[in-house]
Amino acid sequence: MNKMIIGIIGLAGLVVVGAAAWFLASPLFIDNVVDEAFPVQLPSSEELAQMSEEELKQMETKAMEAAAAMPDKEMAEPMPEPVSANPSVFSQGQFQDADSFHQGSGLATIYQLPDGGHVLRFEDFETTNGPDLHVLLAKHPAPASRDQLHEGYIDLGSLKGNIGNQNYEIPAGTDLSEYNSIVIYCMPFHVIFSTATLQ
Repeated sequence: MNKMIIGIIGLAGLVVVGAAAWFLASPLFIDNVVDEAFPVQLPSSEELAQMSEEELKQMETKAMEAAAAMPDKEMAEPMPEPVSANPSVFSQGQFQDADSFHQGSGLATIYQLPDGGHVLRFEDFETTNGPDLHVLLAKHPAPASRDQLHEGYIDLGSLKGNIGNQNYEIPAGTDLSEYNSIVIYCMPFHVIFSTATLQ
């Protein structure tokens, strides 16, 4: 009877240990591919070129009618600087390997959006997969250790995929002048997988 109970407990222990080992080790052998579009859809130069002269005139007429329907309003304060209609590059950097096992490549770019917000975009991105990887916006320009990350960082969330184009929203009000790198970081083991120094 005692041997049976010990056997059942031992088997249950093996199942738990096996499940934990699979959770921690399986990402090393499985790629997670994503391919997100840029969050702001703009008409391409090709699309504009394909529009007929009549369609362009209709758009212009509608814009003029809308403007004419608006009442005049005198303003006492100066008008703000116009916001660009297109996203602009705030900073960017290339991902580098952390070591011979933890590797990464691709471009990390922070864009300023027309509404004043910011988004981080990875393009042609690939990194070694691992358990519970997160995307960090770090103050240190090229952190190589957990201690250097403690200079300050913002966690932008779980890595969506270890391969492919993807977007991460940057919290409103973030002073981006204080942050100098993007880090792919394994939370359970406190290991840096890849870093992109922003310029």
